[in-house]
Amino acid sequence: MKNTFYTREVKLKAVEMRLSGIPVKEIMKALNIKSESQVYTWYYWHRDGEFHRFNQPIGKQYTYGHGPDEVQNTSDKD
Repeated sequence: MKNTFYTREVKLKAVEMRLSGIPVKEIMKALNIKSESQVYTWYYWHRDGEFHRFNQPIGKQYTYGHGPDEVQNTSDKD
C-alpha cells in the first residue's frame, strides 16, 4: 500500500473546514483524504499550536526541534 502525501494547503484546509463545523466524513470526501484519523491528527496539531508539523515530510517526526532546520541546545550549563 502506497503512503499518501498531503500538501500543507490540504492539511490546513481540512482543519479550517473542521473548525467551521463541517463533519469529518464530508471533509474526507471533499479533499480526497483516505483516513478519518488523519483529519483529527491535523486538527489536534492546530489546536495544540504545533504548526511546524504541517510542513514535516512523509515518514519524518520531529521529536526535539520545531522542524528539520531547527537546532536544539541540549546543554544544561550556563
